[in-house]
Amino acid sequence: MQPAARTNLADTAIDNIRAEIITNRWPVGERIPNEAALADMLGVSRGTVREAVRVLVAQGFLETKQGSGTYVRSITNPEESLLRIRRTGLRDQVETRCALEVEAARLAAIRHTPEVIDDLRQLLTERGEYDTARHDSYVERDLAFHKAVVAASGNVALMEVYEFFSVSIQEVIRATVTGELPEPDMAAHAAIIDAIASGNPERAASITRTFMAPILLELDRLLAS
Repeated sequence: MQPAARTNLADTAIDNIRAEIITNRWPVGERIPNEAALADMLGVSRGTVREAVRVLVAQGFLETKQGSGTYVRSITNPEESLLRIRRTGLRDQVETRCALEVEAARLAAIRHTPEVIDDLRQLLTERGEYDTARHDSYVERDLAFHKAVVAASGNVALMEVYEFFSVSIQEVIRATVTGELPEPDMAAHAAIIDAIASGNPERAASITRTFMAPILLELDRLLAS
């Protein structure tokens, strides 16, 4: 019975700390009290607090910085947000992916370096053409290329949003490579790199929008049928 009681204490501590975060007792970016203070506040042991904090870090509410303490990272549960995203329609998900990648390409055209362009070309080479025998690794390589485009934007917040959304993006990629939706070919991917390398942000945005257009058109056709 003792382990169950300890689990209940930890669950209660998790709920209580989460409630304090959600009600903005500690704003995002603020350091929360240390283990001893939290243990006194919650009426539990420091070990229980440590366990609760570990869970909340895994859920994305908190983050620990070695030698500094534990800080509030978010007032929402990223897992719950991701679940809500996955419940949206595929059309909505593709539109969101398009919005993120178009803006990323626009910024990348302004901020890229020659090394970034070389890295993008190398990642596209590694991506290669679709191979049914290596389906999962192909999806990972394709996602790695698109993440690199977003990283080339130099916008950390945009990168974080794209990373958060990457599970949904993987599902969209799988839908294209399995033939459910049109898959942009190597030339279409290379055109994005060339547009970024041109240094013209509007061209980069337009090329990326064109890249996504056939997928959106096919989704419109399917939804209308």
